[in-house]
Amino acid sequence: MNSDPAKASQEAAAKVFASQWWAQRWIDVLESFGWTQRLARGRNYARGGNVLAMEFQGSKVKAKVQGTAPTPYDVTLFLDRFSDEQWQEVIETLAGRAIFAAKLLAGEMPQNIEEAFIASGLSLFPFNKWDIHSQCSCPDSANPCKHIAAVYYLMGERFDQDPFVLFALRGRSRTQILQRLRELRGSGTTAPSESAATELTAPPVPPLKAQGFWQLAGDLDPSLVAILPPPSQETVLDVLGPPPIEGAEPVVHYFKGTYAQVRNWAMAAALGAE
Repeated sequence: MNSDPAKASQEAAAKVFASQWWAQRWIDVLESFGWTQRLARGRNYARGGNVLAMEFQGSKVKAKVQGTAPTPYDVTLFLDRFSDEQWQEVIETLAGRAIFAAKLLAGEMPQNIEEAFIASGLSLFPFNKWDIHSQCSCPDSANPCKHIAAVYYLMGERFDQDPFVLFALRGRSRTQILQRLRELRGSGTTAPSESAATELTAPPVPPLKAQGFWQLAGDLDPSLVAILPPPSQETVLDVLGPPPIEGAEPVVHYFKGTYAQVRNWAMAAALGAE
């Protein structure tokens, strides 16, 4: 239970603009930069409908925000784009994790997706306040002013609807990411670099023999077998999403518990435990 009424009120206000975890993460990151009063004023502007228009143009956001002056102010905002090489590395990492690929192909942001960016020395969300570049035509010298802050919250709402907008701000569209994911997942491997590909030669493939194909020719080397718990607690139900059936929540909850029991039983059986 949250014992801080001010913090609880702030969290409740932020949730107006974010119901999905990735949108809430965007707002949490912004609020961690110490812009409390400016963001509060911007939140009121966003709630009051002062953001008259907001357009995503590739990696830039352009908006018109009504302030105290008769003419709306122009707000421009963008994040640092990742290079082609950086995106290639990130998408190969995403393709290497089935749960990441499945979630993205279903139009959903995987819970631990930041791991794929961190592995490449990157951050999907702004790492610090200097990662966000913004300007406003208003006379206020503070940045963010309340007009920019209002756009921040409306961006969270937009991310809520479409997580791929966040990727677009970093330089890759939904089509580009999904197409590359399908290519890599379809080939069953990540694409090697051109220089590495020229050095690889395919080994000769021996002819298949039907007789004894499924028989083990000898004992397995115990040192080659590693029994580890799954890297994620997600099940196939999490990947597929909630069923389009009214009142299915108790059934889904039951099967999630069953999956957990089966997972624990399989681990115990593999380790020889009772």
